[in-house]
Amino acid sequence: QVQFIESGGVSVQAGASLRLSCETSGRTFNNYVMGWFRQTPGKEREFVAGLIWSRNTTYYGDAVWGRFSISRGNARNTVYLQMNSLKPEDTAVYICAAAGKPTLYYQSTEGYDDWGQGTQVTVSS
Repeated sequence: QVQFIESGGVSVQAGASLRLSCETSGRTFNNYVMGWFRQTPGKEREFVAGLIWSRNTTYYGDAVWGRFSISRGNARNTVYLQMNSLKPEDTAVYICAAAGKPTLYYQSTEGYDDWGQGTQVTVSS
């Protein structure tokens, strides 16, 4: 059973920056990939960013490319999501996800085995 500790979600004004953090525990090995998705009521979960742990390779959704950055933390199985130039349309519950085995679907929900509870980010204009 993988446990998640997500934090950093708050309410901010448009243009502000935030950093979300996600730490997982429960695996004896590194996650293959860790990612962030976001979800708003009535919409499907949207890919935000992903990081393939062994290669430290990052991927981003089109809506956040150039503004958001995912990175590994010093602690094992910890990632951060740096969000800059936030817009009201970034308002969502941000959900951390992890996969313990290789997947080609790291930009899709089907590529991930385990999910956190999410942290709310609200951006007002």
